Amino acid sequence: MPAIGRRRQRDLPQINERIRFPKIRAIDTEGEQLGIMPPAEALKIAEEKDLDLVLVSDKADPPVCRIMDYGKYKFEQEKRSKEAKKKQHSSELKEVKMRYKIEDHDYQVRVKQAMRFLKAGDKVKATVMFRGREIQHTDLAQQLLERLAKDLTDLAEVQQRPKREGRSMMMLLSPKKST
Repeated sequence: MPAIGRRRQRDLPQINERIRFPKIRAIDTEGEQLGIMPPAEALKIAEEKDLDLVLVSDKADPPVCRIMDYGKYKFEQEKRSKEAKKKQHSSELKEVKMRYKIEDHDYQVRVKQAMRFLKAGDKVKATVMFRGREIQHTDLAQQLLERLAKDLTDLAEVQQRPKREGRSMMMLLSPKKST
């Protein structure tokens, strides 16, 4: 058999005639064990009930097969995986930009933005931008970022301390792990 045909065969689920073991442990639809038997015998029982014989575990000795409606089983599996995917939250990196000469009200707006991002489970990159000669006041920008970190201590932990990157200074905050 060519390698491509063999690979395609391996991707297919092991149901009905594709189960190639001398003996299997058969389980019926209610979960009752039917005992150890050849796959042909178990397949005959499954066909009488108009169901499929599905390999559940090939690692067991003998391999375990279950009599079930494979289409329904596959549908349920897909439904479960979609539900799991829905509940999964991928954390994004959100940015809060400001200048070191920021007014107090504008600063409070940035703090509220950062809080909203952190509560949603996202990381926050706080950036202070410099223009022209403002680059000489990196100490003021660092104080501003430290103040932001202090204001967000109950929600966030500093993942990366304030550092300069070109004409800006940035700091990375990540949401605290709730235990």
